[in-house]
Amino acid sequence: MPRMTKEATPPPRSSTLSPAIVDAVFRALSDPTRRKVIESLSAGPASVSELAGAHRMALPSFVEHLKVLEGAGLVRSKKLGRVRTYELAADRLRIAEDWLDRQRSLWERRLDSLDAYLLSLKKEKAE
Repeated sequence: MPRMTKEATPPPRSSTLSPAIVDAVFRALSDPTRRKVIESLSAGPASVSELAGAHRMALPSFVEHLKVLEGAGLVRSKKLGRVRTYELAADRLRIAEDWLDRQRSLWERRLDSLDAYLLSLKKEKAE
């Protein structure tokens, strides 16, 4: 049986993660600058200067956004010489996706129940 590397191991479902991890992911995604960075990195790895070029802010302020993303596990960085490159850590995005899927499922069930109830009232009123 082949050994699974760390990258090949699927992340735990968000339902099994601590609320603090889920909160950190959503907190990191709550800022438009950080969401833009995530969008940029979906095209591939990029250096800090490449990422910062699209934003009108001082580099130290921009680096703080990268630290928040990295702290939440949404991006990974590596330094080669004087250049720090960031890449997307898509497995952490699945935490948000899983949570949203559960919420969508819950609300679909609730709305289906409401729909059935309203239809029964309408049918009752028609009789």
